[in-house]
Amino acid sequence: MSDHRPVVCFLCTGNAARSVMARVMFADRAPDFTAVAAGTLVLEGHPMSQRTRLALARFDLSDMGHRSRQFGDDHVDSDLVVAMEPGHVAWMRRHHPEVAARTATLPRLVRHLPPGGPLGERLADMNLASVEVGEWEEVVDPASGDQDAFHACAEELDGLIDQLVGLLR
Repeated sequence: MSDHRPVVCFLCTGNAARSVMARVMFADRAPDFTAVAAGTLVLEGHPMSQRTRLALARFDLSDMGHRSRQFGDDHVDSDLVVAMEPGHVAWMRRHHPEVAARTATLPRLVRHLPPGGPLGERLADMNLASVEVGEWEEVVDPASGDQDAFHACAEELDGLIDQLVGLLR
């Protein structure tokens, strides 16, 4: 029997807020998976913002060692890439088409991921490489907002991550 833990990569723009919060929440709730995070337009090596840190603290979570990372060769073998908005899916299709069939927004996954069976087969059934991505699929970026925007984003992610974990079990 394989000891492979499926790798789930959470993807946002700067790898400083949404993907960080989602990864930390997922890692806390899904120990049978390896959770990583990356961004599509990243200044490498930056810690998460204070606003992200405070939003996670409301859930008694933290990741003081986080440093922002650009999506790249280290991430292309992920079993699932969970994007935070339609633009991230489009970016993956352009820059890493080999991963497009394993890339979906978090809202799409919680709404449409088929239950049961191997993850790869379930993702294949979703036709992710060519499905039309809708505006409803965005987890709004809190980056330009105040602390309340970060708390609201963390609340939204909390519910979505719970649903995703339930579907992946």
